[in-house]
Amino acid sequence: MKNKEIHVVTGAFGYSGKYIAKRLLEAGHEVRTLTNSPNRPNAFGGQIKASPFYFDDPIKLVAALRGTSVLYNTYWVRFNHKDFQHAVAVSNTRTLFRAAGEAGVKRVVHISITNPSEESHLEYFSGKAELEKALIDSGLSYAILRPAVIFGKEDILINNIAWILRRSPVFGIFGNGNYRLQPIYVDDLAKLAVTQGRGIEDCIIDAIGPETFTYKELVHEIGLIIGKQRPTISIPDSLGYVIGWLLGKLLGDVLITREEIEGLKADLLYTNSPPVGETKLTDWARENASTLGMKYASELSRRRERSTAYENL
Repeated sequence: MKNKEIHVVTGAFGYSGKYIAKRLLEAGHEVRTLTNSPNRPNAFGGQIKASPFYFDDPIKLVAALRGTSVLYNTYWVRFNHKDFQHAVAVSNTRTLFRAAGEAGVKRVVHISITNPSEESHLEYFSGKAELEKALIDSGLSYAILRPAVIFGKEDILINNIAWILRRSPVFGIFGNGNYRLQPIYVDDLAKLAVTQGRGIEDCIIDAIGPETFTYKELVHEIGLIIGKQRPTISIPDSLGYVIGWLLGKLLGDVLITREEIEGLKADLLYTNSPPVGETKLTDWARENASTLGMKYASELSRRRERSTAYENL
């Protein structure tokens, strides 16, 4: 009997990694994961073997990757915090790529971001650009996928917009709200990742969905769908950040950062590429209108409570 190919997904018990792992199992592959949360509940039972990342022990990391055909990398951090930093995530991912090369991994599918740039003063985008270059220079076969916003049951941004709309009589918009977003459904991204895992050509793909919204339009559509349309008011970035900071403190989370506001307003979550996803955010939101935004989704809880499933945080 022919041995199954081994595919390794970082964070298979988390968000996008879970959907990639599910598709790989359905395709008949042996799936393993590298994770910071080996005790987090998962829907796969004993089908997926979990190992720590071993960023501080490259020999063990190489051993964990030995025999792997394809590595799917979703590892990253959303913002700088006392418990995690973009610079550390960049360093750790470089270690991961080096270990993949030493282990003989045949191909890497790497999740990046739209419009990365090494010249950007926003660490999210400059860090992603640095890692793209590191992967390209590694000599490994690669597919780099650049999503703008990922939506799905476990998402944070879309859910928390709905959460605010359910509870506030008005919704504050940074500036004029005409900066754009192109959300892609998490399983459409997973499908693309698995397809690219079967490829051999090096490629970079803007992984965007079929709908483009201005931020103001996005808020309007979500409010309409969940039956909580609110008047939007334009507020200065500084005031919006302070309100977000205060609300985050009350919730024990980071709701929004200055860098995220600046990235949004700079149109960095928009490209002029053709869509690769098929699922419309508006269709998905209608199907999930009864639950969308009913509970706040906490970024920090997901990073601290590593024995709880994402959707329960």
